[in-house]
Amino acid sequence: MYFHRIIPSLVVAFALVASPAFAQGEVRQDTGTNKQNATATQSQPSSSGDEQANPPRTEGDTSTDIFSLLPTDSVTDHVLKTRTQELTYTATAGTLSLFGQDGARTAKIFYTAYVARNRQPGRPLTFAFNGGPGAASAYLHLGLVGPRILDFGPNGQGGTSPTLVDNPDSWLEFTDLVLIDPVSTGWSRAASVSVASNFYGVGQDAESIAKTIALYVNHNERMASPKYLLGESYGGFRAAKVASALKDDQGILVSGIIMLSPLIEGQLLFGASQYPLGAALQLPSLAAAELERRKAFSLNEIREAEQFAMTDYLVTLAGPEPSGNKAKAFYARVSQLTGIPEAVVSRTRGFLTDAYVKHSKSDEFEVVSPYDASFAVSDPYPESDADRSNDPVLDGFTRAYGAAFASYARNELGFRTELTYTLLAENVNDRWKWSRRGENGGTRAQASATDDIRDLLSVIPSFHLLVAQGYSDAITPYGISKYVIDHLPSSLAAGRVGLKLYRGGHMFYTRPSSRHDLSTDARGFFSGQMGKAQGE
Repeated sequence: MYFHRIIPSLVVAFALVASPAFAQGEVRQDTGTNKQNATATQSQPSSSGDEQANPPRTEGDTSTDIFSLLPTDSVTDHVLKTRTQELTYTATAGTLSLFGQDGARTAKIFYTAYVARNRQPGRPLTFAFNGGPGAASAYLHLGLVGPRILDFGPNGQGGTSPTLVDNPDSWLEFTDLVLIDPVSTGWSRAASVSVASNFYGVGQDAESIAKTIALYVNHNERMASPKYLLGESYGGFRAAKVASALKDDQGILVSGIIMLSPLIEGQLLFGASQYPLGAALQLPSLAAAELERRKAFSLNEIREAEQFAMTDYLVTLAGPEPSGNKAKAFYARVSQLTGIPEAVVSRTRGFLTDAYVKHSKSDEFEVVSPYDASFAVSDPYPESDADRSNDPVLDGFTRAYGAAFASYARNELGFRTELTYTLLAENVNDRWKWSRRGENGGTRAQASATDDIRDLLSVIPSFHLLVAQGYSDAITPYGISKYVIDHLPSSLAAGRVGLKLYRGGHMFYTRPSSRHDLSTDARGFFSGQMGKAQGE
């Protein structure tokens, strides 16, 4: 999350550079003095001090800048009712501070940690973040892994009156959790606007999050715990970069990464409008979405679409423009698979790019969401050929995550601040540095995490990777991840890299059934029983 408005359906931004703004960052973590009883199944404030090895504020720290609006850490005890047990845990909502070489604090990073009481030795510790760049972790937090979850109803699309309930599929059953908001998202803040810009790039971002993870691990004596990363969308790309930064800069080796709907290779993701391979990797997701719209979802038909995409479709797009009966048959086949009218397919010569947004249900004047191409709403601008509408998923029901998390943090976790919780920071996305060295002038198509994945598999023999995606995700089509995984050396990937597919789109976990299936697969991943990848 959230590939959005820089181009019609996708936004990714990145750079690769280390910034001196936090080169020698040292943490001063606030003491957990703000303890608050929680509601519903939540119990009493913690008295154990577990996970709270927090040095006190520096004497005389009376700044009245933005940091003074962030309260001290809040520590509370809770009980989670899962499908199989009642699990007691300690929650910490707080901040970690990064410092520059001159000793000045450059940023405070907001995080929420959930740690099982009475945990067994060797219990995993997972650090999670979303993407954007510019998205806070509330999506994964209240959407998938946390002990409390925002219920959108049986169809996963009820944003007007969602309810916060216990998460029966919380990953807290099998791993402790630390959810991190990067600078300028959530309640994470830099010392100033100019300092904040030092964090907006691939290298700077990865370095700051790696440092935050290292500080948490050291302050809470979790070095012996197996450590995992979970990232969604750009966060999947981020996870690979953070794992490399942890290894190279902090001396911490991660045991595995779970990527949800990830960006992995920009050249494949942003080539669907010009290059046959990019278009071919997009096609199966559009076919899956059409099956969902017709209420005729079929794995067999999706496999046929995959076969067509990588054979006749790819070869035809790569060759000269077809003509006559051959062209008519080809365009008719693409139209039948995707629901896009044959005239539109013919006009684009089979390169569908964003045509599906306005034309998948053109007779009904509806637009579909790139985040879930099976999800259609009334077109607010039916007279326009261009897509001018807000996205019905990103700008629709999922916006509820921001307000819900702010309320949850205040009322159940006891973290009270007058700062607004920033769910999506478009200014971060707009200002992201994409070049490898962090200068302006790079392009999103240069983004690549494949080398990081290969290196991690090579130098960490126990490292595992799971990629999880929704069939009808048109923002980061699953075909790209499958292509990348298929082209990893078998000597590295065999038995260690898997792709799992679920019904739904980019945020497929808003569907309760898909969320449950993913949590089941994640449990197997953490226990070393990843199982066969989808499609094998």
